[in-house]
Amino acid sequence: MDMSADMERRVGSRRRALLMVNRKARAADTSLNEAVGLLSKSGIAVQQEKFPPPDQLVDVIRHNFGAIDCVIIGGGDGTLNAAAPALVKTGLPLGILPLGTANDLARTLEIPSDPIAAAQVIAAGHTRTVDLGEVNGRLFWNVASIGLSADLAREITSETKKRWGKLGYGIAAIRLLVRMRPFTADITHDGVTERVKTVQIAVGNGRHYGGGMIVQASADLDDGLLHL
Repeated sequence: MDMSADMERRVGSRRRALLMVNRKARAADTSLNEAVGLLSKSGIAVQQEKFPPPDQLVDVIRHNFGAIDCVIIGGGDGTLNAAAPALVKTGLPLGILPLGTANDLARTLEIPSDPIAAAQVIAAGHTRTVDLGEVNGRLFWNVASIGLSADLAREITSETKKRWGKLGYGIAAIRLLVRMRPFTADITHDGVTERVKTVQIAVGNGRHYGGGMIVQASADLDDGLLHL
């Protein structure tokens, strides 16, 4: 199936979009109604559904497949990761309204952090084919890691993110570093195995993670590479 030609046909006609917004995201109330209004005025038939629990997100997208031409998700990186399996299976384009704290995927794709400006990108019909990483059967857009950043993701709460924003990552990281100890790991890459002692190993598909940290400055979502 020629996905590029199929997406061009969708962009050229009146698109039908399934819109789901994670209202728990930090910036969920910022200019959101105006952004949705802009999408409708641009000729997109917006079907807005209540945001399901993350483990049901895939089922909702699959259920609506055939009645929609694209999926628009308002939320952060965790929300977008949860939708990835359904997007791969259906081949539906994804529109992003960055409403999280970090918004690393949107940053890598150079999607504006302002929901209204991000809606304008969707309305214009810009599409781009990107890679996904996979580890232990789970897909990821940005980075898979062990050590500090993985512990940080578990440590930081939605309340901390809402109160402190990106600063919350720094606060949680300091708390972790006080009690964290280095670990030893064998890393096999490019036919070579090396042993390292570290507090973190990050494998990046995209460029940004953890609220703006960079795995590799030249990394891009369509370069066909993972960066260590």
